[in-house]
Amino acid sequence: MATGTLTQSGSRRGSLTGDQRTMAQNLYGPRVRIGNWNEDIYLEEELMKDFLEKRDKGELLIQRNRRLKGNLLRQLQLSVSEDGCIHYGDKVMLVNPDHPETDADVFLPGDLSLCMTPDEMKAYLSDELEVPCGLSAAQIKNPVGRNTFMILSVDRKAIGQVLRYGEDFCLGITGGFEDKMLYLASDHRTLLKSSKKSWLQEVYLTDEVSYLNCWQAAYVDPQLRLEYEGLPIPANAKILINHCHTNRGLVAHRHLFISTYFGKEVEVAAHTHLDSHRVEKPKNHWMLVTGNPRKDSSTILDLPKPRAEDTHATEQAMSLNAQ
Repeated sequence: MATGTLTQSGSRRGSLTGDQRTMAQNLYGPRVRIGNWNEDIYLEEELMKDFLEKRDKGELLIQRNRRLKGNLLRQLQLSVSEDGCIHYGDKVMLVNPDHPETDADVFLPGDLSLCMTPDEMKAYLSDELEVPCGLSAAQIKNPVGRNTFMILSVDRKAIGQVLRYGEDFCLGITGGFEDKMLYLASDHRTLLKSSKKSWLQEVYLTDEVSYLNCWQAAYVDPQLRLEYEGLPIPANAKILINHCHTNRGLVAHRHLFISTYFGKEVEVAAHTHLDSHRVEKPKNHWMLVTGNPRKDSSTILDLPKPRAEDTHATEQAMSLNAQ
């Protein structure tokens, strides 16, 4: 009897049509608040509440990322030099002038400005600047939060005084933040601490005030360097920026590309490159670029060059005469 009953029930199950099976499966689902389905519903509700709460407080990763990027790319205004010299407290851009690179076939051309470059992975997770912070050189001609530096004295008291060749000074940057100040620093390279590509002395930004933050400006021509010692530094002129502690010059390696949060840029390090005549190469040349008095949020480099200094116009005139 038992065997016949099992056989009869099994035949009944096998006789269910497809529609009946579908209806049986749809009896229970995520909307039925029993068992694990009830837990899944509450979990989804909690996740949505956390998301909305973080969004209202601005704590989402994409919101933090946008705030950091907005501060670093915020348009700033450079100081305008009235007497043609650099003063303590001035806001300037550090620009490596355009020059042909002889060490490599592939390099980044144009005027390159010194920029702060936060770590690419940490920049996506926080809206604050990391310390220490990296540096790079990029083709950015407008003053923004990541490339606008302030000339500071060692004791922070000489605001408004003229900066002179051979004087110790510091370079500070806010990165577009109002309550943040980082200082350009460097130190001797070690096995664990060096630049990423060239393995030379590293340059970085730190919030610690020490002698590692001190720099000096020197005249470009070594034969006239001693005579210019103590004279005011003119604005927008080529100079050498040397680290006081290690006596290494600030350099932009145009042929060494690095991947940053803002794209492909080039490496900045502390090393003095000399040619066969023991003269610093153009990669060690820098300009303290001031603001354009004719237009806000622009630099003096935006002004047209005089015809005597415009080599492109001279070359065009020579080509026309040749024809």
